Amino acid sequence: QVQFEESGGGSQQTGGSLILACKESGYTYDNYCVGWVREAPGKERMGVAAIASDGSTTAADSVNGRFTIARDNAKNTVYLQMNNLQPDDSGMYYCTLGRGLRCCGNPALCTYTGQGTQVTVSS
Repeated sequence: QVQFEESGGGSQQTGGSLILACKESGYTYDNYCVGWVREAPGKERMGVAAIASDGSTTAADSVNGRFTIARDNAKNTVYLQMNNLQPDDSGMYYCTLGRGLRCCGNPALCTYTGQGTQVTVSS
């Protein structure tokens, strides 16, 4: 059974930074991707960024240059460093996990999803 421990959400002002962490366990296959998706009221669920087992990454255009995804394989933990936060970045951030190009290209399409952590950015 896949399980997630998500942490790091909170409130920030515009221009601030946050780091989200996702510790995953229970997935028994190699070569998978872990990512983050964002959900906000009135907006579509959006894949934010994903990282594959080989370290390759993808990120949405709206966060490129501001958000960085990285993983610590020894800790089974993926981090999302979010800099220069903007009010549009606000929402519930969910960790996702899965295999294949669909998931790795868009974490909103991954099989497994965590409980989420709230990020609020005020202007």
